Amino acid sequence: MSTPVDDPLARERSHLSASRSALRAMREGVEALDISDVTANWVNAEALAHQIEERIKALADLSGTPLFFGRLDYLHAPGAEAAEGAEGERFYIGRRHVHDHDGDPMVIDWRAPVSQPFYRASKKDPMDVALRRRFGYTRGDITAYEDEHLSDPAEAARTSKLLQQEIERPRVGPMRDIVATIQPEQDEIVRSGLSGTVCVQGGPGTGKTAVGLHRVAYLLYAHRERLARTGTLVIGPNRSFLHYIEQVLPALGELAVQQATVDDLVAHVEINGTDDATAAVVKGDARLAQVLRSALYSHVTMPTEPVVVVRGSRRWRVPAYELEELVRELLDRDIRYGAAREALPQRIAHAVLVQMERSGEAPDDRVQDAVARNSAVKAAVKAVWPAVDPAKLVLRLLSDAEFLAVHAEGILDGDEQKAILWAKPARSVKSAKWSPADAVLIDEATDLIQRTHSLGHVVLDEAQDLSPMQYRAVGRRCTTGSATVLGDLAQGTTPWATRSWQEALTHLGKQDALVEELTAGFRVPTDVITYASRLLPHIAPGLTPVVSIRENPGHFEVRPVAGSKDVVEACRESLRHEGSTGLIAADARVPELAEALTEAGIPYLGPGEETTQDTRLTLVPASLAKGLEYDYVVLDDPRAVVDGEPDERTGLRRLYVALTRAVSGLIVTHAAGLPPQLASATLR
Repeated sequence: MSTPVDDPLARERSHLSASRSALRAMREGVEALDISDVTANWVNAEALAHQIEERIKALADLSGTPLFFGRLDYLHAPGAEAAEGAEGERFYIGRRHVHDHDGDPMVIDWRAPVSQPFYRASKKDPMDVALRRRFGYTRGDITAYEDEHLSDPAEAARTSKLLQQEIERPRVGPMRDIVATIQPEQDEIVRSGLSGTVCVQGGPGTGKTAVGLHRVAYLLYAHRERLARTGTLVIGPNRSFLHYIEQVLPALGELAVQQATVDDLVAHVEINGTDDATAAVVKGDARLAQVLRSALYSHVTMPTEPVVVVRGSRRWRVPAYELEELVRELLDRDIRYGAAREALPQRIAHAVLVQMERSGEAPDDRVQDAVARNSAVKAAVKAVWPAVDPAKLVLRLLSDAEFLAVHAEGILDGDEQKAILWAKPARSVKSAKWSPADAVLIDEATDLIQRTHSLGHVVLDEAQDLSPMQYRAVGRRCTTGSATVLGDLAQGTTPWATRSWQEALTHLGKQDALVEELTAGFRVPTDVITYASRLLPHIAPGLTPVVSIRENPGHFEVRPVAGSKDVVEACRESLRHEGSTGLIAADARVPELAEALTEAGIPYLGPGEETTQDTRLTLVPASLAKGLEYDYVVLDDPRAVVDGEPDERTGLRRLYVALTRAVSGLIVTHAAGLPPQLASATLR
């Protein structure tokens, strides 16, 4: 059946159907590849087979996910003003490239240069675009479209209804991409180059996490070969958060990005202990790097005896003063402890070879290697520059007050040293009750001994909660690469939370990073963010409040309650709406609320578990709410959230996080009154 000429929606549906067929053909073409005659050996065959398998996965047509979400019609404008290669042409913009059997594009990848005007073009700067069309979808099928005639001066600029609908679309399941709704200021960050590090300060709902993930996708598109060699990594605050975001990059066709928490990166020992706030703050201080360095290099001692190497009937003697010169030279070069230890035998062997040559012999490299392996040389190296186990080094520092005092002198005061010393010293590395902060110290010591492998690009999300030593641990993973740092100083909820991005970037080793601030809120409704922003003067007075660009003010209510049954009723009301609901409460309140939900017959999930149409309620401890979002939120007892933290500022920051998780509506319930910083808020 032919498509009616005067039915634009039918034509677009026809193009969608043809594009899906073309994508299917592309996938089938890869599946049909025969590599039996093009690989020289089984290693190459395995590598090529893996590449083909990954390509097949990347070409999957995800059900319910629009193949394209926009269209650009360019003006016919020859010359420098026209978009390169796009004069007078029409392009459909989507999540991945699709071409027909002749190789002509049917869908252009959103990351391609020709797609950029979809995000950047405006009435003031149309970028040679005559028309920008956005599509509305229902379960993967086109149901609407909306046009902007950017080059028509008679048409007034207006807010896109479809854009608003996409932002407000109910959320069930993991985080989804924002590729159809990226705004110009976000697009600038997404498309920034690989060589530079970018730090994004963004309040709740400004899309900083999505911007970071889309930047990874863009960099993989623009620098595929380089990043394939060097690797990329996304670092999140906890496993629940990583599970929530894990589908974003695969939806964009990127399957090779690793994900980890900081604890995963430094998992050298089993974590089975905790620190109090004072000890954790001291252990997280960057000064501990100096203490560790001093403790490590204290193992190097200057030689007092010569090395005598016996080869056949000859004895070759390297005097102690010459050995000392070799040791001091290696110390002055400031190379890794382990690398210097490996170099020392070769330096001693070279000194022996010089003597051999002076005596008329002609030794070669094999002789030098043999001398380096000589038992006398090995014994000298062991005595002068012994091997050090990083965990044992940290164990001694935390167990031996005298050893700590020697190496912390002038760095940590007496109270600080006392705070980090174990009350009951552990007997061994295995029996020690290591804390997360201890593992970071071991990672620092490990890097002092042997250089940490560097990746091409690292994304660090919720960065405001990292200690200086944790920043150093992340920085070691991108010393030769770049980073995208994402966070909000107002949401720092650890005793060591970041005070300024410049300080954090210094610890990361990226002092020259570009700091960008996102202040336009796309997720949190106006009434909700206005209410939450009353806390900003108390938690981050220097930050610009987020301004919601949402036309829908959202549902917002502060409700006094008598007990948990009333909180459950508020959840039941929220569940009458389409989408997900999060019940956020102080950690100590979670067991009681879980029991109340069970008694009421309302099924619920924990953070990180994927919501479904049948189970749309998640019970979230306030300590795990950061980075998550729900269509509707019921926040239980704000005062309990504040009181659950070691100090008021941290508690208010935790409350700020909890208040800003809602996309469409928020009900705040309280039985014992509100914190005074919120009590004066007026309601609509």
